Amino acid sequence: MESSSPSVPFPLLQTPIESNYRACTIPYRFPSDNPRKATPVEIQWIDLFLNSVPSFRQRAENDPTVSDAPVKAEKFAQRYTAILEDLKKNPESHGGPPDCTLLCRLREQVLRELGFTDIFKKVKDEENAKAISLFKDVVRLNDAIEDEGKRVENLIRGILAGNIFDLGSAQLAEVFAKDGMSFLASCQNLVPRPWVIDDLDVFKMKWIKKSWKKAVIFVDNSGADIILGILPFARELLCRGTKVVLAANDLPSINDVTYPELIDIISKLKDENGQLVGVDASGLLVANSGNDLPVIDLTSVSPELAYLASDADLVILEGMGRAIETNLYAQMKCDSIKIGMVKHPEVAQFLGGRLYDCVFKYNEVSNY
Repeated sequence: MESSSPSVPFPLLQTPIESNYRACTIPYRFPSDNPRKATPVEIQWIDLFLNSVPSFRQRAENDPTVSDAPVKAEKFAQRYTAILEDLKKNPESHGGPPDCTLLCRLREQVLRELGFTDIFKKVKDEENAKAISLFKDVVRLNDAIEDEGKRVENLIRGILAGNIFDLGSAQLAEVFAKDGMSFLASCQNLVPRPWVIDDLDVFKMKWIKKSWKKAVIFVDNSGADIILGILPFARELLCRGTKVVLAANDLPSINDVTYPELIDIISKLKDENGQLVGVDASGLLVANSGNDLPVIDLTSVSPELAYLASDADLVILEGMGRAIETNLYAQMKCDSIKIGMVKHPEVAQFLGGRLYDCVFKYNEVSNY
């Protein structure tokens, strides 16, 4: 089951797109590399995906919606492992050479062929319910910060802390299985600044002086990420008169929030007057991005999102998949933010940072 709607390029990408945009941030190979021999970087990343197979198999085994789930989960593990081993031997097999988009797509294809459409559904629902119960408290703590610069920094830290809930990372899946996540503790325990990419001070100065008419936010994970990280920030933008479009995945992938799930979450958070803890939410829209992976290629989004985004003057990409592994260097026609936590050692190594380091990349475009 792949996203069936037609797709168009994201209208705010710098043109010409062919020469200005490449979705994947980390080059796995260069034109001079032997096309029939896997590069060291390709092998490193194939191994990362191999290491995640057991946690995906375990989720699939416990999927109550699939008959014979344990048998099919084992088939998934065998098939996907075989594909990854093939790519090591011949990088041109299975539609290669591989990049992060292809490795994610192949994993989703094998799961879907075996009938697994949403193996993280149970944990997403549990985490959404937990985070919904905490939403008002998190918002009130933010509202109590009178200094505008400190308040926006607290909101940004909340996005980064929420982004820890990522079951696509093998290490974090293990941590999460042990004790869940304490959101407020995570906010306090972010790695100290300066982060590996840290434009927060510049952004804070702009935030105090500048306002945007419309922001498009490409969202990431369910639970604390969307509900305690992104939505309080979106609410703050609404307070300032900015319209906000939240772009969420068409189909499930890992624990990313989907378009239907996000509509449901927001309806649960709004009161009978359509407000989010006292703030009018009529300027908040949810769009289907047309995407079905934890990474995103912005040359292919839904026409609905392209239409809603065409007059935006701020684009925010959030999460390691959408903002770091893809799109970190994507150039926009308007102001942009790439924000996320570095959750794979391979990404930390590429950026020259630490594991669990943070990225906050702000680009301002003059005269948009």
